[in-house]
Amino acid sequence: MNGLLVIDKPGGMTSRDVVNRVQRWFPKGWKVGHTGTLDPLATGVLVVCVGAATRLADLVQGMGKSYQSRFRLGARSDTDDADGTVTPVSVVTPPTAERVRAALESFVGHIEQVPPVYSALKLGGKRAHELARRGKEVSLAPRMVRVDAVRLLGYDWPFVDVEIDCGKGTYIRSIARDLGERLGCGGLVETLRRTRVGSFTTEQGIGIDVTPEQGRAKLLPVEAVTRWSPKADGGLTPPASL
Repeated sequence: MNGLLVIDKPGGMTSRDVVNRVQRWFPKGWKVGHTGTLDPLATGVLVVCVGAATRLADLVQGMGKSYQSRFRLGARSDTDDADGTVTPVSVVTPPTAERVRAALESFVGHIEQVPPVYSALKLGGKRAHELARRGKEVSLAPRMVRVDAVRLLGYDWPFVDVEIDCGKGTYIRSIARDLGERLGCGGLVETLRRTRVGSFTTEQGIGIDVTPEQGRAKLLPVEAVTRWSPKADGGLTPPASL
């Protein structure tokens, strides 16, 4: 019972909630851990490592990721998504599709990005989101992240549908927020779905409402990671073995 599970995370749950559910599929004390937090609002690929495969968690976290998201312009949120306190922004003339496309293209490459205040990053040993919920002032420094591609799938004010390929540590909420600021109208994430982590995709995903036997039957071998090609994911080198 060592391997990886590709969970299709439902909305409204934390990544920790998912791990707690998956933990019930295995003997008490068996190691289970996820490989990269998804916001409660988000759905899609959450790779869970089981048993000895937990030693590969850092490698999986470093893999490239793909997302599909709907941004809402004309509004701001304290969490940078629709789960937070949303404040409408008065917009006399909505930006054109050409302006939206040009602004999105400016995010491609290695960019400095300020993470959302409501995030799992730590300040003084405390999670930023915990401090923010207590009313504490949270100031996060910008970080360098990698965005490989941003594809505009559709635009019908105030909604912008995008597909994004990116590297480790990139916040889609920050892209939505910063897009809104560049367009002068505010922006937030309305919906978010992670469709890929490395070579793991939603097609491999299973729900959490299955029997323990069904869940264990979906375990992928550790070789699913060690066979991974790093070519498109920032030049990371997989280990030869556990």
